[in-house]
Amino acid sequence: MPVNIIVEQVKREVALYAGMTHGGKLHTVLDDQNQRYAVVFVPESADERPSYVITLARIVDDYIVIDEDGAIDKPLHQALMVNANIPLEQIILAYQGETTPAVEEQ
Repeated sequence: MPVNIIVEQVKREVALYAGMTHGGKLHTVLDDQNQRYAVVFVPESADERPSYVITLARIVDDYIVIDEDGAIDKPLHQALMVNANIPLEQIILAYQGETTPAVEEQ
């Protein structure tokens, strides 16, 4: 799958996590220049701060590297496989210790 299509699929899936949730709001952060895409949880109450990253993915060559994936309903790698038909071989679950030579250098 070409990198530009991978990028668009990752952006689309990450953006779907945005919205209101129990106790706060999920914000999408899309950084096309560095090819990093995230979801950040911001609590409603100042007493519950700080905010934190729920999901963080980046593109390295033709791999999707998922550095963080705290999504409860459907993890990002599952969403990418089911909704975007991206094979698991193109998804690196870095938060579980997976790596490839190309990713180790980045």
